[in-house]
Amino acid sequence: QVQLVESGGGLVQAGDSLRLSCAASGRTFSRYGMGWFRQAPGKEREFVATISWSGGITYYADSVKDRFTISRDNAKNTVYLQMNSLKPEDTAVYYCAAITNPYISIVPSEYAYWGQGTQVTVSS
Repeated sequence: QVQLVESGGGLVQAGDSLRLSCAASGRTFSRYGMGWFRQAPGKEREFVATISWSGGITYYADSVKDRFTISRDNAKNTVYLQMNSLKPEDTAVYYCAAITNPYISIVPSEYAYWGQGTQVTVSS
């Protein structure tokens, strides 16, 4: 069992930066690929970024590529999402999730564990 707790969300202006953190419980964190997803009001949950167990493989949604960076620190059981050049369309609840294999995935149904989410609001 893995528990995930996100933090770092908030209200910022367009062009600002935020760093989200996702702290995981359990000694198996380093075996799992991790992902970030987001859900805006009235929209489906969408993939943002994913990272393999070692951090050696990452993949991003086109909408955030070159602005967002996913990383992880297995010693701290934490995955991060650095978000730069934020836009109003980035406004959403951001969720981290763990997939029970070492690899990456963009498919929400492949993730077994989810955090409760953290709100990111970007004003224009």
